[in-house]
Formats: sequence, structure tokens, C-alpha cells
Amino acid sequence: MTPEQRSVLNDIIGAALGAVAPDRAVHRHVRRNDETLYIGDVPYDLAGYERILVVGAGKGAAPMAHALEGVLGDRLDGGLVIVKYGHTMPLRRVRLREAAHPVPDAAGERAAHDVLDLVAQTTERDLVLCVLTGGASALTPALCDGISLDDMRTATRLLLECGATIHEVNALRKHVSAFGGGNLARRAAPARTASLIISDVVGDDLDVIASGPTAPDASTYADCHGIVTRYGIGTRLPASIRRRLEDGLAGHAPETPKPGDPLFDHVQNRLVATNRQALEAAATAARARGYIPRILTDSMTGEARHKASELVDEAFRTADTFVCAEGPCCLLAGGETTVTLRGDGTGGRNQEMALAAAIALDGADHIAMLCLGTDGSDGPTDAAGGFASGLTLRTARERGLDPHRHLDDNNAYPFLEGTGCLLRTGPTLTNVMDITAVLVDAPHTMPMRPDGDA
Repeated sequence: MTPEQRSVLNDIIGAALGAVAPDRAVHRHVRRNDETLYIGDVPYDLAGYERILVVGAGKGAAPMAHALEGVLGDRLDGGLVIVKYGHTMPLRRVRLREAAHPVPDAAGERAAHDVLDLVAQTTERDLVLCVLTGGASALTPALCDGISLDDMRTATRLLLECGATIHEVNALRKHVSAFGGGNLARRAAPARTASLIISDVVGDDLDVIASGPTAPDASTYADCHGIVTRYGIGTRLPASIRRRLEDGLAGHAPETPKPGDPLFDHVQNRLVATNRQALEAAATAARARGYIPRILTDSMTGEARHKASELVDEAFRTADTFVCAEGPCCLLAGGETTVTLRGDGTGGRNQEMALAAAIALDGADHIAMLCLGTDGSDGPTDAAGGFASGLTLRTARERGLDPHRHLDDNNAYPFLEGTGCLLRTGPTLTNVMDITAVLVDAPHTMPMRPDGDA
């Protein structure tokens, strides 16, 4: 990858992440005029509330709470938010607790129960402000009676390893949770609840983001049974979770609150940042650097390696049909892919996508790609993703790295690190899924196409 290509892609990263920074998102949607607080166009008469609390969870919950502290000042009476280890910042009135992600731990379990206990003490004279971002589901493992944290860890690991989507993972989580699936709102009633939500799921469905703690739940026990059956993991699920799903199907365990429940007459849910906003900011940054942007989708799903091949194919088509006539182009895609584990290597979905793209781009030095997890944490690694270009495999050959073997072993991290293509941002304190940017310039030569044709 040339220094110019990397510079443009870094500009795109900065613009995209800046557009969905949690504190900025709060300030775009929340304002105070004397004793009236506005969330969007909904007014809240602060004089009518005895207490105002901030609760919530997620990788970006700390800056959201900090922003609300600034808006409310001494009218804020306290609260508690839960963040991933290391995703902290100083807060004055809201307590901060750290927990594990993506596999839940005991610290998250204790903190989630503390949040539930706190909101359970509220009355109709109180206002509960809830901040929710990606990662909240794993950070709040307050479970139904009889289900241990180890059982939930096992179920989560099984779902992640088999390639289940975030929608599918959260459907099961909600049905074994005392926190998700509208249960936080249920516990806070009769207080008024307003949630500020940063979406980390395709489609921005409120009942899926963070497992929908304050949203009506459209999923059912029947859906959970279908997910378990589809991935063939029923016999490997812990007995307590199998029993919970069976009880739910038989009507012996209560369903989560559904759309139309009067509970939600006193709940406001507002999206404050999305993947689409990040893509639009990325497009603006690309245009400023001389590239014509094309946003392909904000709902990219599927296997990471397959999506990499599709984007590379689109880049070659764009070079053939568009670039020479119109000028250099930047293709942008957002969403969240999955990885079905076949090996025991180290990496994440964005790193695997970058490695697969590097293989498909071999020799095509007019194309460069960036694959970014907007939270700065791609899989169980310290990387946010990776870069790829037509020059990546040249470097790999010089350093004795076999890209196909690394891909087969789901071992993208050491390959990208060894070729200088690993992307590290550190915790970004936000999360709107993933962004892929592909720079397409006019070809300098006629590169070999992935199918072998010149």
C-alpha cells in the first residue's frame, strides 16, 4: 500500500469515528432550556421530577454519561453505567463499573444486578436516562433464576463460534436475561425512562441493540428454538438454558414484554448514532481527498472472506467501467460480517476480511482497502482491523508468510502484523459495527484478475 493510499484511508477512519463519537451524538439529540430537557423533540419538565438517574451499558457508555452530566449539571442525582475493561473516563456523578466483553464475567453480572436494584427504587416522580451502545448485552449478564454465568458464557461462545448473527445471539440472550428484552424498562416502571441508543446492529432494530433493555421484544422462545436447531448446537447447550427454552415454549416461563404493552407508554427510545452516519462522514472525507464516494450498503452481512471477495470484484468492475471516465472512486460498505471458525488462529472478522482481500488483490496496486471495527476491538485482539492492497502479498512473500495457510487457520492477526497491515486504534469508545473502504484508482497496468484473466 502506498503512503498516499494509507493517508486517505486514515482520513476516512477519523471522519467516520468522529461522526459517531458518543458525546457528540448525545449533544446532537439532547439539550436543556432552563428547566426543560429536550430529547429530540420530546420535552421533559425537570421541575416535575424528584430524582434524575443515568444508567446503562456499552463500550461508549462512559462518554455518553459524561455528556449528560454536562447537560444536567446539579440536576443529575447519580447513576451507574457499565463499560468494557479499559473503556473508562472520569465521571463526577455517575458511578462507573468495568466488565468483560464479549464473554461475560462475574463483574458484569454483579454490576447489572446493581443497575436493576437501583432503578427498582424509582417512582413515577423519577426520570431514568439510559445510555446504550454496542457491547451492552455481554456487559449486563443478569440472568434468570437457575442459569449460571458459566452456562451463559458457554452458550455465547457456541453461538459466536458457529457464525450466528448478532440478531440471533441477542434473541437467545434476551430470553435468559433479567436485563435485556425490555426487562430494564419493566424494572424501572413506573418511572419515566428515556434511552439514548447507539446502534451496533444491521437494521438498527431497537429490540436487538444491546438486547433491547428498554424496547419491546419481537423475538420469542420459538425463535430461540429455531436458532439452536439451525446451528445444531442444542445438545451442546447447558442444561439450564435448554430447560429455560423448553419451559418458554411450553408456556411455563414468562415471555419478554412485547409491542403494545402499556409499559412502553412511558418509555422513549431514541437512536443517536448509526453506521449510516459514519459512512456518510467517510464519504465526505473521501470526496475531500479527491475520490468520488459510493456507499454500497450499511447492512453488509455474511462470511467475512466471502464479502471481501465480493468487494474486490466490485472494485475491479469499478476500475473497468467508472474510474477511467469519472476519476478515482471510494467504495464504502458498512454492517457486520461473521466468521465461522475452522482453525485455532488469532484474528477477528475485519482482519479476516483484510487477509482475504489481500489474496484477491494480489498485484492490483491501484486498489487499497481498509476493514475497520468501529469500536477499535476486532475479535479477541488489540487490533481494530486491517489494511489490504495489491502490494500486501508481495511483502508476505518477501517475509515467508503464506496467506492461504493463515486464512485456512483463521489466523489473520500475525499475517497482517507481519506485513505491516494491522490496524490498531485503541478503544474508540463508540460502536456502530464495521466499515470497509476501498480506494479504486485507474490501473497502472493490466493486473491479473482474481479469475486469472488479464
